[in-house]
Amino acid sequence: MSYLYLAIAIVAEVIATSALNASNGFSERLPGAVAIVGYGIAFYCLSLVLTTVPVGIAYAIWCGLGIVLIAVVGYVWFGQALDPAAFTGIGLILAGVTIISLFSDTLARTH
Repeated sequence: MSYLYLAIAIVAEVIATSALNASNGFSERLPGAVAIVGYGIAFYCLSLVLTTVPVGIAYAIWCGLGIVLIAVVGYVWFGQALDPAAFTGIGLILAGVTIISLFSDTLARTH
């Protein structure tokens, strides 16, 4: 169940960050409200994850996947350019999250 909550937290954070970008400094009310609600959902779900997953591991996965997904949203949805260095960095973040998720003994000891 922790990984479902972690997935919800990541998706909520990506939606919230995208809405925050669209809010134009909270001058647009609907995107601003979506950002606030999205971050609330993200932090609530993350708090549930932390009851069974170590904070360092949960936060690394949450931040890593959030960074990758928001970079993709920025590229696709908002037309923000990514250069080869950005793509390389995103690939390294994905590699790190994959290594933690698949090979870390810390996760096995928490369940």
